[in-house]
Amino acid sequence: MLKEYHVKLIQQGNIQTLTIPKELKITTSSVIIHQEDDKLIIEPLRQKSLLKVLSTLEPLEEDFPDIDEGLLPLDDIEI
Repeated sequence: MLKEYHVKLIQQGNIQTLTIPKELKITTSSVIIHQEDDKLIIEPLRQKSLLKVLSTLEPLEEDFPDIDEGLLPLDDIEI
């Protein structure tokens, strides 16, 4: 069964605010809000992982220069 909460909207100039009950606490500081018909939908903004973002990129077709070209060889260090 869905539990309902009745909250008051507070009007401050052109901005409306509402207090979210602690039982519905969202663990993020950013949300996405949109309206569907007469419903207001609030969803937590979920950050994509870097791996997920990188997996959507197309492979690069470029040849990268050899950045070690022309450098002196490394010295062997004995500890």
